[in-house]
Amino acid sequence: MEKYSKIWRLFYAVAIIGIAIQQLVVGMFMPVIIPPGTIFISDSMACVWVVRLLLLSASLVIIISDKYARAASLLIGGFLLLLFLVLHLPFQLKTNLHFLAGWSDALKILALSGGAFVVASSIPPKSRSVKTIPILQSFIPLGRFFFAVDLLVAGIMHFMYMSFVAMLVPAWIPWHTFWGYLAGVALIAGALGIILNIQLKLAANLLGIIIFIWLITLHIPRAIADPVTGHGNEIVSVFEALGFSGIAFLIAGSGKKTR
Repeated sequence: MEKYSKIWRLFYAVAIIGIAIQQLVVGMFMPVIIPPGTIFISDSMACVWVVRLLLLSASLVIIISDKYARAASLLIGGFLLLLFLVLHLPFQLKTNLHFLAGWSDALKILALSGGAFVVASSIPPKSRSVKTIPILQSFIPLGRFFFAVDLLVAGIMHFMYMSFVAMLVPAWIPWHTFWGYLAGVALIAGALGIILNIQLKLAANLLGIIIFIWLITLHIPRAIADPVTGHGNEIVSVFEALGFSGIAFLIAGSGKKTR
C-alpha cells in the first residue's frame, strides 16, 4: 500500500511543480494561486519567484525525501490555505458573491491545500517531523473535506452551466449533454461519499479513476490544442487534474482506517 501511496503523492507533487513552473513561464501568477488584480502581489515578479521557489522546493522534498516529506506537505497545505483565506476569499466575496462559477479558482486552491494535508496523512509515522510544524497538523483531518467541497460545487455547476459543460466533452464522444450530467452526478456522489464517510474508499477510488480518465481524454488534448489562451490555463488544468486524481486515490487508501 505504501508503494501506491508514493505514486499518488508523486501525482500531487508533480501537479504543484507544474503549476509553479507555468507561473514562471508566463511571468505572472495563475488565477488558481493568486486572484487577478491583487494589489502589488499580482504584478510583482519578485513575489512570483518567491512563491514559485517555495512550491517547487517543497514539492521536490515530497518526492525525494522520506524524512521531511510530511513537513513539506504541511508547509504547502498551510501556505495554500493562507492564500485562500487572505486573498481568494475576500476577492470572491467582493466580486463573485452571487456568481458560483466565479468561485472556481478559490475552491481549487482550497482543494489543493486539502490535498497537501491528505499527502501528509499518508506518510508513515516514522517519517513525521511533528516538532517542526505542530499547528498545521491540526488541519490534517480537514484535508479530505477541503478537497471534497470543491468537487461537490463542481458537480453542482455541471447542472447549472450544462451548455458550457457539454462543450467540453470531446467531439468524438456522442451524447455530450448525457455525459455532462453523468459527470455532475459522479462528482456530487463522490464528494458526498468523502464528506459523509459513506463508502469512502469506493467513492474516492471512483473519483480518482474518473478524474484520471478526464485527464487523458479531455485535459491533455485541450492543452495540446490550445497551450496559450489564458496564459496556459489549459496546461494548468492538466496539472490540477493530475493532482486531484492523486488526492482522491490517497483518500481511498486511508478509507480502510476510517469506518
